[in-house]
Order: sequence, then structure tokens, then C-alpha cells
Amino acid sequence: MDLLPLYGLLFGVLIGLLTSLRLPVGYADYMAIGILAALDSVFGGLRAGLEGKFDGQIFLSGFFVNTLLAALLTYVGYKLGVDLLMGATVAFSIRLFTNVGIIRRYLVKRSSIQ
Repeated sequence: MDLLPLYGLLFGVLIGLLTSLRLPVGYADYMAIGILAALDSVFGGLRAGLEGKFDGQIFLSGFFVNTLLAALLTYVGYKLGVDLLMGATVAFSIRLFTNVGIIRRYLVKRSSIQ
């Protein structure tokens, strides 16, 4: 059961490599911000799991809501002629690096105790 996320990741990569799905270039910004939002949620979930505070419902709702909100923010920005994509990218990047830093410190402290 502990390896289930790893199996899911490997399965997803394998499906991606075996299919020839091509998205139009116009969707590139939406995909990029969606992937960044999804990574933010994944690393936030990993952090919560290491801290013993993980809740599956919060993770799933955050994953989908963050991704959809980021895509919607990007769309509204394009309609208004404002580069809201950059703001969302900065916000998600800051959160992502913060979570990675906290995870790193947690793992270093845990390995030095043992």
C-alpha cells in the first residue's frame, strides 16, 4: 500500500509515453499553470503527510480547485488583456518552493535523529 502512489506515477508516465496525444499550442499556458498548481497540491499533500496532518478530502479538493482556479485566472487575464498568468505562476512557485524546503528540513532532521 505504501508504493501505491509510486505505481500511479509510473502508470501515468507510461500512458503518457505510449500515447500520441498532442494539444494545440494555445493550451500551453493553461497546461503549464495547471501542472504547477497540481504540483503545489502534491507537495503540500506530501508535507501534510510527513507532519501527520494529511486529509484525503482536503487534498483532492485542493488539487482540483487550485488547478481549475489557476486555469480560470489565466483565462480571465487573457480576456482582460492582463498577464495574470505571471501572478499565478509566482504564487504557486513560492508555495511550491516553501513546501519543498519544509519537506527537506523535515527529512534532514529525521535522518539526523536516527
